[in-house]
Amino acid sequence: MDNVLLARTIFGSSIAFHIIFATLGVGITLMILLAEIMRLIRKDEDYGTLAKRWTKGVAILLGVAIPSGTIVAVMLSLLWPGYMEIVGQVIALPFQIEIFAFFLEALFLSIYVYAADRLSPTMRIVSVFFVALGATASAVLITDAHAWMNTPRGFDMVDGQITNVDPIAAVFNPSFFITSHHVVSSAYMTGAFILAAVAAYKLFRGGLSEREISYHKKGLSLSLAVALIMSVYTSNSGHSTAIMLHEHIPVKLAAAEGLFVTQSNAPLAIMGTPDPEAGRVVGGIEIPGMLSWLATGSTDGVVRGLYDYPQEEWPPLFVHTLFNVMVGIGTLLLGLAGLYWIFWFFSRKKQKPYPKWLLAGIVASGPLA
Repeated sequence: MDNVLLARTIFGSSIAFHIIFATLGVGITLMILLAEIMRLIRKDEDYGTLAKRWTKGVAILLGVAIPSGTIVAVMLSLLWPGYMEIVGQVIALPFQIEIFAFFLEALFLSIYVYAADRLSPTMRIVSVFFVALGATASAVLITDAHAWMNTPRGFDMVDGQITNVDPIAAVFNPSFFITSHHVVSSAYMTGAFILAAVAAYKLFRGGLSEREISYHKKGLSLSLAVALIMSVYTSNSGHSTAIMLHEHIPVKLAAAEGLFVTQSNAPLAIMGTPDPEAGRVVGGIEIPGMLSWLATGSTDGVVRGLYDYPQEEWPPLFVHTLFNVMVGIGTLLLGLAGLYWIFWFFSRKKQKPYPKWLLAGIVASGPLA
């Protein structure tokens, strides 16, 4: 294993751990806010109980996310010092503002945790709103640095020196809005599915009183309403990401789709294994013209292939498999949320219990999300 791959492996394993807690910290805070709003609108204390219990989970998640995020920050400096030298001169602004976003989240979370029972319903909503705002802002600002890494702007490199730095141009780089939308919507989706999985698990086990069943059904319905909306939005923002990749980072799109030869009417390859020698995806299912349509809006659109780039610049080709697994899971989650609401619509007057197979699928949706 060479040094670069070793550094990627160490950093990747650390951020893969951290991103779970960071994502849930963003997604569940939105759910707490919505539960408080439902409590105020419906005058139903069950939603207040949901918010209080979910808040305990967020506090624990935050306790893990802070040290794991610190480790990631240290690794950035230790493993990628050359990159961080440029970051410090060009794109340090979102990192600095993110500290204040975190302070906002932590401050109002402390108020909500320790003083919620002494606040009016309106002030409880205000407090949680700022918790959710801080968490979402943190995600957007950190994502900005990632977006800039993919589409760097706001500086010139002259004789190895950084000159003409424009922090605003760096912050608002071409992939910032699309990438941040996708990250935030997927975090909201994940938080909703995790909470739906908890409620579904309770209902799946059975042995609950009518009061407990009613309570968990409220949590399940609220969570899956958000999960369905955010699943649709996430898939749409994912499509926008593909268009952005086609315009700004076509080599990444080519690797994700296993496309080797630049062509119009480019096929979309589902699963299979990219084979550089064969110049195609082996064992996959190809849909003619679909990749061109997704990337350009027309089946006649030209999509660049990997052969247009030196092989040392190719991303690892296993990203094709990971990308397909991600899309497959996303489609499954969208289907599960849709099935729940179809069942709810046709059984709402009869108050039928949810089928075990549907509850089992929702339980699985948590870790899958």
